[in-house]
Amino acid sequence: MKYTILIAGLILVCSSCNRNKFDHDASGTFEATEIIISAEATGKIEQFDVTEGDMLTKGQYLGYVDTTQLYLRKLQLQATSKAVNVRRLDVSIQVAIIKEQISKAETEKRRIGNLLKDGAATQKQLDDVDSQLAVLQRSLAAQLNSLSTSVNSLNEESSAYEIQVAQIEDQLAKSRIINPIDGVVLSKYAEAKEMTSQGRPLYKLADTRNMFLRAYTVSTQLESIRTGQEVTVFINAADDTQKSYKGIVSWISGKAEFTPKTIQTQDERQNLVYAVKIAVENTDGLIKTGMYGDVDFNNDKE
Repeated sequence: MKYTILIAGLILVCSSCNRNKFDHDASGTFEATEIIISAEATGKIEQFDVTEGDMLTKGQYLGYVDTTQLYLRKLQLQATSKAVNVRRLDVSIQVAIIKEQISKAETEKRRIGNLLKDGAATQKQLDDVDSQLAVLQRSLAAQLNSLSTSVNSLNEESSAYEIQVAQIEDQLAKSRIINPIDGVVLSKYAEAKEMTSQGRPLYKLADTRNMFLRAYTVSTQLESIRTGQEVTVFINAADDTQKSYKGIVSWISGKAEFTPKTIQTQDERQNLVYAVKIAVENTDGLIKTGMYGDVDFNNDKE
């Protein structure tokens, strides 16, 4: 029994020594940004292919909310828009008759003018043609103005329907459930065939591509740390070594706190530490949420 206790103690001591054999400036645990994805449409969820633990990619199609009424509304608006376009008048056809009358009056004016030179016509005949021509020109201007107003009104009405169709198309697009970022599904809040509404949570996603190491440093280390600083982050590998990643200091706490029980700092006599968040790109997917990690603030450290 004594030998058994002795062996167990030696194993515990060796394990403790192995855990702390890597000398680094600080250590902590990895965190991921969690995002709650909500519905952008109201209706019955017809399809929702999401399971907790799934690794989703950006732009991945997950399902859709019923869009029958939206589609019917779109068809109605398109039909109304076509009816408006049919009512649009062809200005050139509408004024063709008056233009023809003006052309004849101008020809008659030239003919009477020539006759007047030869004494075969009177000044009154020329004045009458001038008067008729002026009336026709004013009539043309009035008709052009009226037709222009009518056409502009129809164009505005048609544009209003086109905008409504675009709104419906946007709502139809938002009825499709598309995953916005790469990540792992942490929680699922809805199921297929359930009713949902705009803004209701559907699932929670963790961005495992861009991780954060929350480390703790003592006050004497703050002089060598600044926001935006490049650092080296380490995780324990399977072959009893450590794998390194490039990191960026993204946040430094301005308030001291007591050392967390799970964190070991370089100077164990210090009771107060400062939290630091380091952004790390999880390029190979080996970093997991809650995993322990180490950091060196000086890249030239041996």
